[in-house]
Amino acid sequence: MAFTIDLQIPTDTELLSLYDAVGWSAYTADPERLARAVRGSHLVLCARNEATGSLVGLARTVSDGETIVYVQDILVTPDHQREGIGGALLDAVLEHYADVRQLVLLTDDEPGQRAFYESRGLTEAHDMSPHPTRAFVRFV
Repeated sequence: MAFTIDLQIPTDTELLSLYDAVGWSAYTADPERLARAVRGSHLVLCARNEATGSLVGLARTVSDGETIVYVQDILVTPDHQREGIGGALLDAVLEHYADVRQLVLLTDDEPGQRAFYESRGLTEAHDMSPHPTRAFVRFV
């Protein structure tokens, strides 16, 4: 499938459908909050089916635009995973923030995640060299 990446904010319906498709129920439990979160993001990139215009993937960040960027979400509908969409979204994020000193993301501990992110030049915090780094999180 051919796809394009654009900066257009998805509709609330598109967002709910995409996050629901990947099973991110912590987001879909409060659709209005999800919509506000996406609209409040520093950067939102949408991957769309070139033929139909339908939303098939999304990446979004939280950032000051200068020294730190947090990659909040990268998601692709299950029927279009393994087609290069997630990689293209992450590559576009990395290009957009090429001059930002710190890029951070958290992800599930699933097989293949480490290889995917390392293929884009990211390193797990505890593997940083010459000084290992600690990451601390809190989920409510």
